[in-house]
Amino acid sequence: MRILALGGAGAVAREATRDLCQFGSLFREIVIADIDLEKAERLAREIGDPRLRVIPLDVRDEEALVRQIRGFDVVMNGLPFAYDVLVTQACVEAGVSGVDLAFDEAQFELDEQARSKDMVFIPGVGATPGTTNVMAAHGARHLDQVEAIEIAFAAFRCLAPSPGLLRTTLWEFNPEEPERAMVYWEDGAWRPALPFSGEKRVRFHEQIGEQTVYYVPHDEARTLPRSFPGLRRAAVRGCFPPHVMQAMRALYEIGALSSTPIPVEDCTYPAIELIARLLLALPACRSNPVWAYGLVVEVHGRKDGRPRTVRLRNRHPPQDVWGGEAAYYRNIGVPLSVAAQMIARGEIAARGVVPPERAIPPERFFEELARRGIEIFEEGD
Repeated sequence: MRILALGGAGAVAREATRDLCQFGSLFREIVIADIDLEKAERLAREIGDPRLRVIPLDVRDEEALVRQIRGFDVVMNGLPFAYDVLVTQACVEAGVSGVDLAFDEAQFELDEQARSKDMVFIPGVGATPGTTNVMAAHGARHLDQVEAIEIAFAAFRCLAPSPGLLRTTLWEFNPEEPERAMVYWEDGAWRPALPFSGEKRVRFHEQIGEQTVYYVPHDEARTLPRSFPGLRRAAVRGCFPPHVMQAMRALYEIGALSSTPIPVEDCTYPAIELIARLLLALPACRSNPVWAYGLVVEVHGRKDGRPRTVRLRNRHPPQDVWGGEAAYYRNIGVPLSVAAQMIARGEIAARGVVPPERAIPPERFFEELARRGIEIFEEGD
């Protein structure tokens, strides 16, 4: 079998590529397609797997992308989320199954076409979304009726590890994002929420401890109400390390995360664009004392007529074992690789464009994560 890793040398996807090489014995060829050939070739040399090959990629050339995808058995998309729809369209046109890290509502419009080609594409298979969706599905199996799903994450990384991840952080705290009108689901309707609202204290694993999390517009809250009919509430809260949260709050309070036009010499820029450029250039924004990822999912409902809560948590090796930044990135990249390998092994029965909670069997997924050191464990009330 052959797998195509789009953007496979990126900050997150490189950990997925490493995992493919370590655990993906069923693949006879693993191809990294990246616009930065030098970076991709450096990663291939570093890994040293003879099955690795590097090819150039310009994802904006849609016809060339479809041609590249044809002939592969699985596509693992690690490109920035701006390309999710384009990649899904190309996979559907080529009739090749795949996975990616985020999701766009427009991807699900391709569901019927994907089913007609007997293929599956699973958007949003990272830590959150991704592992959290599967945790929710696992919790729901213990209940006769699912009433509410509360998700919390603590993404302990530096502020600007890469342009894409910096913009993800700024997006989550931008009060002008349209998604702010649809942050969480409650009693049959979408509810708005401003940045730094919905404050809640949550205990994560020992590397992170107890942190304050806030409402964020996140992919899980969009798909869970459709996946669990009758769900009364679905919400995601999150945080970054305390120093990052302090910086984001200060920027938010002075209006720097808005599109307010700011004149600079002969040009005018949105304030948030200037902030992004500034943060990317500051060395302090690329360092962090603790690299880790914490996930807590609570599924509330009823079992045998009685109220019950199933709570799931994650834990993983610390940075001194996994190697600094990897203690963050592997929590995102490994689930992407695991899902791609499950598709290749025929362990995903779903067809169409399907969210993780409806496509991925929780027990097998958790078993594969545990093989890599990522543990998901359950607490019940």
